[in-house]
Amino acid sequence: MQEIWQQIKQFATNAGIKLVLAIVLLVIGFWLIRHIMRLVSKSKGFNKIDPGARSFIRSFASIALKVLLVISAVTLLGVPMTSVVAILASAGLAIGLALQGALGNLAGGLMILIFKPFRVGDVIDTKDGMGIVLEINIFYTILKTFDNRRITLPNGNLTNAAITNFSVEEKRRVDMKFSTSYEADIDQVIRIILDIVNSRELVDQEPEPFCRLESHGDNALIFVLRFWCDASEYWNNYFDVLETVKKSFDANGISIPFPQLDVHFDHPLPGQSR
Repeated sequence: MQEIWQQIKQFATNAGIKLVLAIVLLVIGFWLIRHIMRLVSKSKGFNKIDPGARSFIRSFASIALKVLLVISAVTLLGVPMTSVVAILASAGLAIGLALQGALGNLAGGLMILIFKPFRVGDVIDTKDGMGIVLEINIFYTILKTFDNRRITLPNGNLTNAAITNFSVEEKRRVDMKFSTSYEADIDQVIRIILDIVNSRELVDQEPEPFCRLESHGDNALIFVLRFWCDASEYWNNYFDVLETVKKSFDANGISIPFPQLDVHFDHPLPGQSR
């Protein structure tokens, strides 16, 4: 019994020492990883990388270092490396089956990083929302909407969906439509609209602004206006032209009709003659 007790004490002592060393390794390791990632994030070379790539690399490196640290701690406890590899392989298969969506997001993040359909700071429009790209991390892309909401989009969905990027091109074309009554003078309407557009310094004169009668609507004549400007001035031009055209129409007696319906009676109402 004394010999068995000695063996138990020796085993407990060895196991306790290994457990303490493993805990110390984890504590110091996690602190070092956090400190290293902070130093890397502040380095000049790292900050020269594309912002989207920085976020992705930082997330991936942090996860990889923590996984290696945990494996080292398990090995320190005396678990054979072959057993660790076998356990990791089995766990990886089970996790892969359970987290197919997460792996799809990881692959999507890599695709975004390589092909760069958008970058941090771009304004994009997706089926789930429109906003400014704040961050592209290992699994998700974060958008900030213009009304100050945050939308978290899975990278896997983004790589399989149509995305409109408004920040890639420096120039954008503004398309607008205006309606007038059928009594309005077509030439006068076109002249008023073009004079407003041509008087704005924020509007490009090459290509030349275009305005013509587009169609005969049910209740109005429909005019189309197209002009080019800097992408950053798109909405300023849109709203200013819209307001100025309304004021000019009012000043020149050009009415903007509203939907109306004429009703004709085939038979007179009671008490009325034809």
